[in-house]
Amino acid sequence: MNEMNRGIGVALSAITFAQSLKILTHKAQTGKWDWRPLFQTGGMPSSHSAGVSALATYTALKTGKQSIETALAVVFGVIVMYDAQGIRRHTGEIAQLVNDLDEDIELLSGHYPDLFHARRDVELNELLGHQPAEVGGGAVLGIALGLISYYTRMKR
Repeated sequence: MNEMNRGIGVALSAITFAQSLKILTHKAQTGKWDWRPLFQTGGMPSSHSAGVSALATYTALKTGKQSIETALAVVFGVIVMYDAQGIRRHTGEIAQLVNDLDEDIELLSGHYPDLFHARRDVELNELLGHQPAEVGGGAVLGIALGLISYYTRMKR
């Protein structure tokens, strides 16, 4: 990989690796193999956190901690990780409440004929964000991959 694209490569590799690990963490939690976590948001580890942490780590090592590139990568990373465990997680919790409310209204409408309710065909996606531990796990994974990428580059 040429030097100019190595930062992009390490970030995308970290995202792919983290998404792949979700298959294993799903198996550990449920005892069942399932490929769907590979294409879903949420879960352990956070691929968003892994990607931005790998990029920030590699950038800091390559350009120095005082560079504008490092500042941009770190600030971008903090925003992404905050969003993943904050806003996106809360959106998922609200989706779960809406889905539960839809079920409750459907149950009530069965007891009260005057109450009309048309149930949605598809429920809202509830797994949108991350718990803080999932964000932390992704960050640790990303930092490790950023370090590996930088130091393997140096040996060539």
